Amino acid sequence: MEQIEVTVVTDHDATVGGWRDGGRLLVRAADLRAATGWERKPEGLCRGDECVPVRDRSVDVDGGAGGAGAEPLVDLAAMAAQIRRPYAAEPSAGVAVLARAPFDVEAELAGGDAPDFTLPTLDGEPVSLHDTAGRKRLLVTFASWCGCRYDLPAWGARQEEWADQGFSVVAVALDEDPEAVRPFAEAAPGLTVLIDRDHEVAERYGMVNVPTVVWIDEDGKVARSNDAQFGDDEFVEFHGKESGPHLEALRRWVVDGEAPVEGDAPGGSLTPTPQVAQARAERRLAAHLLRMGEDDAAERHFARAVELAPLDFPVRRGSMPLRGQDPFGDAFFELYAEWEEVGRPYYS
Repeated sequence: MEQIEVTVVTDHDATVGGWRDGGRLLVRAADLRAATGWERKPEGLCRGDECVPVRDRSVDVDGGAGGAGAEPLVDLAAMAAQIRRPYAAEPSAGVAVLARAPFDVEAELAGGDAPDFTLPTLDGEPVSLHDTAGRKRLLVTFASWCGCRYDLPAWGARQEEWADQGFSVVAVALDEDPEAVRPFAEAAPGLTVLIDRDHEVAERYGMVNVPTVVWIDEDGKVARSNDAQFGDDEFVEFHGKESGPHLEALRRWVVDGEAPVEGDAPGGSLTPTPQVAQARAERRLAAHLLRMGEDDAAERHFARAVELAPLDFPVRRGSMPLRGQDPFGDAFFELYAEWEEVGRPYYS
């Protein structure tokens, strides 16, 4: 075993002393909480009120051979399997991702509360969704790699028009580089535009494409769940979805206080499949490796993510700029053809 620093990516990054043993990454049991948020206890692996019994000893590694004395070590991959969370790792770089499981996403959305998040503006200032509590909000996810980047002025106009009605728009870009987003954000002055490098919002809300809009009421409840909607009709000939019906329904909700019509938004589960959840872990690992300058390793994990979730646009199209591919070129049209062939799945 080789002693190294191990970085574990969860909802934050943590680096602790650890070991690399072939394809395994190990950390001290005493450092497990700092690295992952979980603890090794007699009753199993625990985080807050959740405890998962450990039915075999594969999680625990004798530290003696690795120079750690009698101190017990934990195999991160075996631990992830026990707690049923997606795990992706690049042992050569000492990096592992412990991601959200499908049941984590389902549980967070089950009560109807809009998951809170804090993300930076393009200039790095942290902004929380709940900073606008007490107002009706339209959460809009978009990206510089999507034609929906041109919708921002239209969304900004709706915010300006209905500001006195207690309405705000929160726009979240699923992008790596704030400067790629800036020209489009500057076309909509007054609009809050946040950058989500790790696709946290997409994961927590079960989003599979952009643009996606979510209506959130004054009490932080989801009033209308994930839907593909556009701010104007600039590209309606391409996507075939007119903006008018949604904007009129939004106006009635904001201005007239009319509740969304039951069944108006698409139905269907927002819970990701295990394959999609694993793909998101691989994508996040790839992005982290790219920031480290580990380009070859990053490409392997981007490719694995796309293999697992070929029709997830944030995973596949969102990785194109990072892989040197044109998100408006041949790689995109290949994805679009595959998507059309299977019936253009979105949220319905």
